[in-house]
Amino acid sequence: MKQQVMSNVQTFVEVEKQTNSKRKQVGILGGTFNPVHMAHLIMADQVGTSLGLEKVYLMPSNEPPHVDHKETIDATHRLKMLELAIEDNPLLAIEKNELEREGKSYTYETMKVLTEKYPDTDFYFIIGGDMVDYLPTWYKIDELTQLVQFVGVKRPGFSTESSYPIIWIDVPDMNISSTDLRKKITQGCSVNYLLPKNVLHYIQEKGLYLDEK
Repeated sequence: MKQQVMSNVQTFVEVEKQTNSKRKQVGILGGTFNPVHMAHLIMADQVGTSLGLEKVYLMPSNEPPHVDHKETIDATHRLKMLELAIEDNPLLAIEKNELEREGKSYTYETMKVLTEKYPDTDFYFIIGGDMVDYLPTWYKIDELTQLVQFVGVKRPGFSTESSYPIIWIDVPDMNISSTDLRKKITQGCSVNYLLPKNVLHYIQEKGLYLDEK
């Protein structure tokens, strides 16, 4: 069944590319990346290669529009860690739009800017399967679905049913969260193999997350 699902996805993308041969297909994976970890990178790489995308951009948010607001470290550090994390993968890149615009990072407003700036590009917006149920609460979600194609990464225990058009992709499940990593670092626990080695070295060099609450 898994192979059949993947085959259907690839056929869809191939047809899209044949129909729009002059258009670019790129992925967008948003988040605070506080810090970026292996699950982020695996998700971006797996979706990009599965769909045959030209690039997958990791897009750090400036200020997530969540009700349960959480502080993040300075954007300079988050951006530097992303640069270190992707330096050996030509498929991955960074989109700085939300950091440059500042203020709250509403996905609709961001993608409106990007689609107007790059009218020859089809955007595939990547979300975890655990986020799909929250889509109805997203700012201008109906308008957003006209700007991007959502790509859902399957998660155990979460339904793939949605009233919104979503391409579903199987990705190895890695239960890693930035919140847990910050706590481990604060407590002096090992985070080896949970995030790239050069990112860990940067965190240690700058003394990040040592006072995490």
